[in-house]
Amino acid sequence: MKTKLLFLFFFGLGVSLLAQTHVVGPHNKPPVVAQEDTAIRLRGLADTVGFAHTKEQIETLIQRIDQNQGARLEGIRKRNDISPGDAWRLAIAPHDDYSYAGYMYPLVLKNVQAKTVIIFGVAHKAKEFKVDNQLVFDHFTHWRGPYGNIKVSSMREDIMKELPKSVYQVNDSLQLAEHSVEAELPFLQYFDKDVEIISILVPPMPFAKMNELSEPLAKALAKVFKKRDMEWGVEVSLLISTDAVHYGDEEWGGRDFAFFGTDSTGYNQAIAKEHQLITDCLAGDLLETKIKKFTQNTVQDNDYTTYKWTWCGRYSVPMGMLTALKLQQIQGAVPLSGMFLDYCNSIDHPSIQVDNMGMGVTAKAYMKHWVGYADIVFR
Repeated sequence: MKTKLLFLFFFGLGVSLLAQTHVVGPHNKPPVVAQEDTAIRLRGLADTVGFAHTKEQIETLIQRIDQNQGARLEGIRKRNDISPGDAWRLAIAPHDDYSYAGYMYPLVLKNVQAKTVIIFGVAHKAKEFKVDNQLVFDHFTHWRGPYGNIKVSSMREDIMKELPKSVYQVNDSLQLAEHSVEAELPFLQYFDKDVEIISILVPPMPFAKMNELSEPLAKALAKVFKKRDMEWGVEVSLLISTDAVHYGDEEWGGRDFAFFGTDSTGYNQAIAKEHQLITDCLAGDLLETKIKKFTQNTVQDNDYTTYKWTWCGRYSVPMGMLTALKLQQIQGAVPLSGMFLDYCNSIDHPSIQVDNMGMGVTAKAYMKHWVGYADIVFR
């Protein structure tokens, strides 16, 4: 009896301490703490407001996207000659509230057809956890999905075994506090109920470090793919999660991101810069020089932790693209070329009504506070 009481005391204490180590979620709501048992380590939810987490929510959302933007989606697919059988080796998708970015998700993720998706996520809370210059994995066995738990691919452990220890760390607390990977999962699972994932967060680091770390990661991926007889784009795909510019001079924690002002002229200049960045750095042939140019446009030259242009994926995008480029070279695969599908933002089209389906928005959207979204895919 005494032994049992001691076990319960220390177990309870451990749970309490575990809960205290998890920071507040990205939208000022406490994350749902992961559940632990001997067989399943279930990753909790960071954002219970902006994303769909039930079968009813995601299916209703898809219906509303089809009703409101179905014609636009069909036009984009037709214009780019995208067929249902097309499968992306690499894709870039947003991670903002579904109400704002809704149709941009299925536009990309419908053709991520691989069973295993390796997701390069942003590490928004990296500074709070004092994490930088390393890739960040987790040790959860499953993540939550609207159709049941989503399995983490066993490839994760194989990949980490192939990596030098200096390249990465395992940090469940940082993974739990992050919403950028979580955002992709309901749509991925909607299109493939058996999808498996691997989450890799990319915290702040200079371009040279990203270039350095992408080399062993690409080699590890190539080796594991070959060992498992997995074809890139068929059995496994790479997905980069990022929102585009965060713009305005209000409700950004006291920071001013209104680079050109907040009137219509400033807005148009910001949109023009966004399209120029996409054209110069992300679309077309995938080249190291273009990836480096993206970093030069989004990160201060003398301080890699500071924005120059406020894409939250200023690290996830280069890391994912560098890894894909080197994987392509190692495999001798067909060169990757980025196809720009669409760009929108949180104020240039009607938002999707979600307040009557148990969801909401995590921030306002108006001329002084808006977020951009870009969809780019690589066959």
